[in-house]
This record gives sequence, C-alpha cells and structure tokens, in this order.
Amino acid sequence: MAAGHHKEQVRANLKVGIVTASDSRTPETDTSGAAIREMFRGAGHTVAYYEIVPDAPAKIAHAIITHLPELDAIVVNGGTGLAARDVTADVVRSLMDKEIEGFGELFRMLSYQEIGAAAMLSRAVAGLRNQRFVAALPGSTAACRLAMEKLILPEIGHIAYLISQ
Repeated sequence: MAAGHHKEQVRANLKVGIVTASDSRTPETDTSGAAIREMFRGAGHTVAYYEIVPDAPAKIAHAIITHLPELDAIVVNGGTGLAARDVTADVVRSLMDKEIEGFGELFRMLSYQEIGAAAMLSRAVAGLRNQRFVAALPGSTAACRLAMEKLILPEIGHIAYLISQ
C-alpha cells in the first residue's frame, strides 16, 4: 500500500490525555503540558485528561493505567533524561504491549538537527498499551513541540485507525 493511501486511513477527533511528570511544575509553569494541549486542540482532538504528577514511578504508572482506557492516546512529558529522577521512559516502556521503535529513533534524529549531540541523552519512547497510543517526551517545551509537530500529530490519526482494526 502506498504511503499516500495510508494518510487516507485516519481517525479524527481523538480523545487524548496529557501527563506532566515533574516535582516542580505547577499548572501555571507547565509550558510543555500547555503546548501539547494547544497543539492537540489545534489539530481537532479533544483533551479529556490533564494532570501533573510527581517524578515517581508509581504515580506515573497510576496516571497512565487509570486514564488510558478512557482515551485514544496519552502523552507524558518530563523525566526522559539520564538523571536519577528521570523514570518516565522506564515506566512507559514497562507498560507497553508493543514499542514503536522508530519514534525514539526519529525523535533523536530530529533533535540532533536542532541541538546537536545532546539529543542522544533523550530516552523519548512511544508504543501501544491495550490498543492505545502512549508516548514519553522530554520536559523541554521545544522538544515537546518538535515531537508533536513532526511525529505525533502527523501520524496519530493513522495509528489510531490501525490499532482499531
């Protein structure tokens, strides 16, 4: 099947959730979560869930496990680096049934074009849990915008279509 034909097989107006994993952000200072919300809404999707949770594996996992069944997708931002408190990528990966390996590879490639070698420090990841899309993005607002603009928004409708078959 040609790549162009895949673009015809999409689901629109998805119900999505956003989780910001941070010990320090508040609704007023969460510029990454706000950017993700704005971009999803701008693409015609409904943001049905948003929460800031501490950088704690149990809290991140609980947010995903509890809310993902009601959604088509959930995007977690923050905690994908190398610091001891950066556990989001590990939690998300542990909850996945299937990883979309190309997501992390492409994200790091695109990041490299913007920030250079520091891109290799990101452990951004995406995949499926119970036929729902889940992704872990860095906490940087610029990184979230990059992932949303170049990877998630162009493909999420097609991913939702494929996993609904």
